[in-house]
Amino acid sequence: MSYEKNFIDSALFEFKRYKTLGDRTFAQLDNQDIHWTYSDTDNSIAIIVKHLVGNMRSRWTNFLEEDGEKIWRNREDEFENGYGSKKEMLEAWAKGWNCLFDALATLNGTNFNTPIRIRNEQHTVIEAVHRQLAHYSNHVGQIVFIGKMIKGAGWNSLSIPKGGSATFNKEKFGL
Repeated sequence: MSYEKNFIDSALFEFKRYKTLGDRTFAQLDNQDIHWTYSDTDNSIAIIVKHLVGNMRSRWTNFLEEDGEKIWRNREDEFENGYGSKKEMLEAWAKGWNCLFDALATLNGTNFNTPIRIRNEQHTVIEAVHRQLAHYSNHVGQIVFIGKMIKGAGWNSLSIPKGGSATFNKEKFGL
């Protein structure tokens, strides 16, 4: 396997893992939950998703040809008036991730060294992908945390639940 393919496959795996964390959080929430904020100055899940989708569409549309900060993007608007419904939010969420996955599918050994520009700064493909992976993991972590705050004791853990390490290790490793 080539270095380029290995990197792309690894990045896809990680992006899909974070998308799944978001998906599994959304499955536990209703329309009202996606608009909840801890305080008036905080972002709701609907706002965070709107920002993520705006970023994804901007960064990954024509990824190899255009600057990742598109002139049509209005970043400030992403932090106002989140999606009206969970259904609308999930549709946008899927479109954002599909834009990312479609762009990554175009990468190969012949274009892997193409310089990528984000806000007029030059990046390698690896730097650009890592930048977005870090950004998205941060916001997905916020989404999960807010979901956990909303659901409280009704939250279904997305990983090994607190106090469940011994059981997990026994099942996983026969310990």
